[in-house]
Amino acid sequence: MNAKRKQGTEQKGQSLFAAAGLEQDAPRPLADRLRPRTLGEVVGQDRILGPDGALTRMLETRSLGSLIFWGPPGTGKTTVARLLADATELEFEQISAVFSGVADLKKAFEAARARREMGKGTLLFVDEVHRFNRAQQDSFLPVMEDGTVVLVGATTENPSFELNAALLSRARVLVFQSLDEAAVEKLFARAEEVEGRKLPLDHEARASLVRMADGDGRAALTLVEEVWRAARTGEVFNAEQLQGVLQRRAPIYDKSADGHYNLISALHKSVRGSDPDAALYYLARMLDAGEDPLFLARRIVRMAVEDIGLADPQALVVANAAKDAYDFLGSPEGELAIAQAVIYVATAPKSNAAYMAFGAAKRVAKDNGSLLPPKHILNAPTRLMQSEGYGAGYAYDHDTPEGFSGQDYFPEALGRQTFYDPPERGFEREIRKRLDYWARLRSGKTS
Repeated sequence: MNAKRKQGTEQKGQSLFAAAGLEQDAPRPLADRLRPRTLGEVVGQDRILGPDGALTRMLETRSLGSLIFWGPPGTGKTTVARLLADATELEFEQISAVFSGVADLKKAFEAARARREMGKGTLLFVDEVHRFNRAQQDSFLPVMEDGTVVLVGATTENPSFELNAALLSRARVLVFQSLDEAAVEKLFARAEEVEGRKLPLDHEARASLVRMADGDGRAALTLVEEVWRAARTGEVFNAEQLQGVLQRRAPIYDKSADGHYNLISALHKSVRGSDPDAALYYLARMLDAGEDPLFLARRIVRMAVEDIGLADPQALVVANAAKDAYDFLGSPEGELAIAQAVIYVATAPKSNAAYMAFGAAKRVAKDNGSLLPPKHILNAPTRLMQSEGYGAGYAYDHDTPEGFSGQDYFPEALGRQTFYDPPERGFEREIRKRLDYWARLRSGKTS
């Protein structure tokens, strides 16, 4: 088929599609069709786009500096970047750190320089900017400093840990929040308005669908499409039917990223705050998301020694026993042992006295690491050492009526120190009594 004949055939095909009222392009997903066309249509980010939001104030001055958008997936980072370019009349250029290398960055910078010479600025949007290595991140610095580009980087990871300090110092970090229930409901209502039909869900199922979205606007609209595809004419799903139809979207949780650290932090602080119910909730979320139960067991051991310590010496025993029980039983039966340990440590009396004492002792030891112990507590296995006074004057505690000699064991140049200060809680109340008793005896022996 020659080129002229081929062109005529293509035009004929296009005219047939047009006559039938059909488009040749594939149907666009609902999330794409509902993408906001103005910043006012963005939902769930009032802290930065509301009347007093950071971006709102920037746009009022018609001045836009480089930015880092930090937040979970589906919160509007890419959309807001594109709309910012429109609002400030900058050329929008997008690259992804997942698929781009040094050559791609050079091309983007050269294109931005060419536009600048023609009086046009560039907003360079870099998705997953944290995936660039240190050298690649440093390559942005000159073009940010001379105004060649306004950089807007998007990341789901904590910029403090993942981005170079030099890059962070030249950009403002704006935090995008997961969409709350009200924001997800707005997306549902907008989808129903555009489609001209209601979601086939009862009240409970609709609330369940909101929770399944997990604060992700893109996921919310994808779920809406799945519901409409699944429903037969006149069918209305309840919550149980909805879960069966959608097979529930997995929680957003990356065991190597922020979700992991956020939830283990929430679990630890719930235990420290003596809230067993909240602690069990975060434990269940992490297990449901596929967290390694032995990682959780190790963290519970850490909680037992850091936040409970000697206020309840059994806490460490229970935490270790839970780890051993999981090793023995495996999942899912062994998870109950971990849950039991979480309840125990959450309800145990709390004390960080041992933790603080050890930290204080380490600091003093670091600054005074060359001091020798007093000679009276050193052994003297040779005559030379005996002649040098090693072991001289040592009092054997068991030879005293109280089993306590009251001697000073610190280096003479350092003097007596106090690190451990047990509170009047749990078993440490008894330890406090012992320490006070020994202090009185020591005072009597040295006076």
